[in-house]
Amino acid sequence: MSLGPIMLDLNGPALSAQERELLRHPLIGGVILFTRNYESPEQLAELTAAIHTVRKPPLLIAVDHEGGRVQRFRAGFSPLPPCRAYGKLHGKSPARALALAQQGGWLMAAELRALGVDLSFAPVLDLDRGVSGVIGDRAFHRDPEMVALLARRFMEGMKAAGMAAVGKHFPGHGSVSADSHHAAPVDNRALEDIRLSDLVPFERLIHSGLPALMPAHVIYPGVDTLPAGFSPRWLRDVLRGQLEFRGAIFSDDIAMAGAEAVGDFPARADAALGAGCDMVLICNNQPEAIRVLDSLTFTADPVSQSRVMRLHGSPQRVDAEALRAGRDWHSAVASMAELVGTPELGLGDDSVLV
Repeated sequence: MSLGPIMLDLNGPALSAQERELLRHPLIGGVILFTRNYESPEQLAELTAAIHTVRKPPLLIAVDHEGGRVQRFRAGFSPLPPCRAYGKLHGKSPARALALAQQGGWLMAAELRALGVDLSFAPVLDLDRGVSGVIGDRAFHRDPEMVALLARRFMEGMKAAGMAAVGKHFPGHGSVSADSHHAAPVDNRALEDIRLSDLVPFERLIHSGLPALMPAHVIYPGVDTLPAGFSPRWLRDVLRGQLEFRGAIFSDDIAMAGAEAVGDFPARADAALGAGCDMVLICNNQPEAIRVLDSLTFTADPVSQSRVMRLHGSPQRVDAEALRAGRDWHSAVASMAELVGTPELGLGDDSVLV
């Protein structure tokens, strides 16, 4: 059995019998976890093992665990700074900021991999324009070259821990004030203006081997009337064609308000896959996910399958006890503590998706 093109979520901290059967559906390819799925490191390890044993090849297990406001698992995990902290430090100590960005990416990925999570949807490659509240301090910097430098080191840290990076939100969510979780943002800039700014971090990381990417539910009327994640113009012409991206493309959550203009849930899934997404996320609405599974007509593409299969976490992972006994973990935790300060609350829960 191959991996299907749908990633969905679970209701609680353990697999129910119904969910176990659901995950055997041939159109399922992955599971995204939220705070409601977490109680402790031991419980998480049991849950990921249960998911991975449902079928072969194992389903991908993902989470949003960027740091700062968006860190799904708290107790038992190291507090991580928001990406902006690395950007601020860069203004004072560039070399140290780059080193800590790599260390932060490693720590985030190593702790997740130790408990069986394959992917974190990170890093954010959006620019901090001071406009988008939902992006804000999730972005490394407002300067695209600075974002590219810091994000590349963060990606390298993730890779060293055995995890593939997923850059988001292509081609850039930082220049619109509306939150695509609750509205349909519109960015009226021309393609050339976007190319000279927001696209720069994506292009730089693509050339550095970015394994996967997530497009934004933002409409750019100067390029296409469809949100980027449903747009063949953005995904096939610009991303695959002009930028020569060869990695996997995950849709953003199609339950978000920014996707509503495309139609009902089956229409959204069809549109995302038709535009060039390899996997479609459906979060916090299991009935609609089942509706998509019942209606979707899908023919597996070997090239797409290959892109997705490469995203499984490295099998040579260190278990949680051995990780925390190591010098690298202690050094990384101490470094992150300098940047975290007082942890922000409110977005470790399920209120922000991807």
